[in-house]
Amino acid sequence: MSQPLYVFDLDNTLLDGDSSTLLSRFLVREGYVSDPNYLPHEEQLMLDYARGEMDLQEYVALIMSPLTGLSREVVDQQVARCVQADILPRIYPQALALIRTLQAQHRPILIISASVSLLVKAIASVLGIEHAIGIEVKMDNDRYTGVIDGTPSYQAGKITCLRHWLASHPQCTGPLTFYTDSINDLPLCLHADDVFLVNPCPQLAAQGEQHRWPVLNWRLD
Repeated sequence: MSQPLYVFDLDNTLLDGDSSTLLSRFLVREGYVSDPNYLPHEEQLMLDYARGEMDLQEYVALIMSPLTGLSREVVDQQVARCVQADILPRIYPQALALIRTLQAQHRPILIISASVSLLVKAIASVLGIEHAIGIEVKMDNDRYTGVIDGTPSYQAGKITCLRHWLASHPQCTGPLTFYTDSINDLPLCLHADDVFLVNPCPQLAAQGEQHRWPVLNWRLD
């Protein structure tokens, strides 16, 4: 029997902020970054993202650059520390309440994000969400690189990644409900059966008015 699927964007949808930005600041704070231009560069690329014009490979290379010389184990440990210290406190309580309701109803939940997969999956795991898609990076000698592997889950690429995921989860081919904040997710909004806009950016809010997508105003307590 086909089940409905609930799909969530991550950054600025489930949490107040961007997980990649929070990871970048964590790495600076913990002494993994010596380049004074690292955070200004990240900030400029995020402005590009807000306009829907980010060079994704440049961004992934930047975010991963402090981590590429470290073992997978060390990276995963630091990411887990960042999630606990800097990301979980920024999860919207309304998002968590909805997730818990869906979990109690045994509804399939998928997070799909344009942040790197090792970060997205670490957050999903702490939230008790089994399924998560982020941007995969190539490995080299059991170390993460800054090179994107496969189709990135960004803009229309989210649909490609979703279709690939659905091919191995045929029970989740019922109606698709999608939650997001970003104009970058317009392709997946148009693909979904139902859409909820969470604190949408101005560009997506304008699209939402045309399509009559409900708007949710989630805030931290």
